[in-house]
Amino acid sequence: MAYARRIRGRAPSADYWPGFVDAMSSLLLVLIFLLTIFMLTQFFLSQLVSSKDAALESLKSQIAELVSQLALSKQEKADMQTMIASLQIDLADANAQKDKLAASADSGGQISVLTDELSKQKEISNQALAQVELLNQQISALRRQLAALEAALEASEQRDKESQAQIADLGKRLNAALAQKVQELAKYRSEFFGRLREILGNRSDIEIVGDRFVIQSEILFGSGSADLNPSGEAQLRKITEAVKEISAQIPNDISWVIRIDGHTDVNPIHTAQFPSNWYLSSARAIAVVNFMVKEGVAPNHLVAAGFGEFQPLDQGKDAEALKRNRRIEFKLTER
Repeated sequence: MAYARRIRGRAPSADYWPGFVDAMSSLLLVLIFLLTIFMLTQFFLSQLVSSKDAALESLKSQIAELVSQLALSKQEKADMQTMIASLQIDLADANAQKDKLAASADSGGQISVLTDELSKQKEISNQALAQVELLNQQISALRRQLAALEAALEASEQRDKESQAQIADLGKRLNAALAQKVQELAKYRSEFFGRLREILGNRSDIEIVGDRFVIQSEILFGSGSADLNPSGEAQLRKITEAVKEISAQIPNDISWVIRIDGHTDVNPIHTAQFPSNWYLSSARAIAVVNFMVKEGVAPNHLVAAGFGEFQPLDQGKDAEALKRNRRIEFKLTER
């Protein structure tokens, strides 16, 4: 009688609980997906910005070097112009002295010496002018190089903006594609849970918690054992059939796995076979995986994990709480 009342008490939750679970699991997967996309986008942006920064630093270094060379060239030009001005003054003084000597009818030997010196000064002046012209040509070449580097820098910045726009567009498309895959997987998860409920019935020792289908360990294993009992194999065979049915419906482009999680209560175990609850929970999960593979489920769609006593469903210490924490969980999730 008490068992019937417990069944009637649980019946209403079966009507709306899977839908609530689907909504929460979809929201969780979308959040995980958004975090993944954000990390990928940050990674791609950091790689692209690093390469762009290196190119910009190289261009800026070349520009700084050219500016330094230009400043030196300008200084040399100014020095040459100062020298030319000084030579022109000397030339003017020499011409004045020559005229003065000619007017005073001085000796021809001194005029000849001054004429030779004047010729030398003119030659020096011509050489200085030639160097100034060469410096002007070098300055013009440096200016052309500066213009080319500035154009290259602008082009690089434009390409960087275009790349960032492409990355943003790629992120949007990835978001849309992954969101679609998450919704599809959530649909198949709901169908999977519904099929399991249909196969196993509305039992008190089988429940849906979040995005996981939970079966009490006593259904499958004896106390302190990781060997499937005959009744447990019968129940697990039904679950395996549901997994094979849903796997045939999921498209190949969706990466998915059934994760089998083993859990124990807080009571410790110390045997030669199971030194701790870690070993027992892991061995039970592996035993379920091995059975499902033997029954025809593809191994690449199965994962076994052991959690020991560290992920309890019920924080209580009474017998009912301990029984609820001893469990095997099935979770249809992304790989």
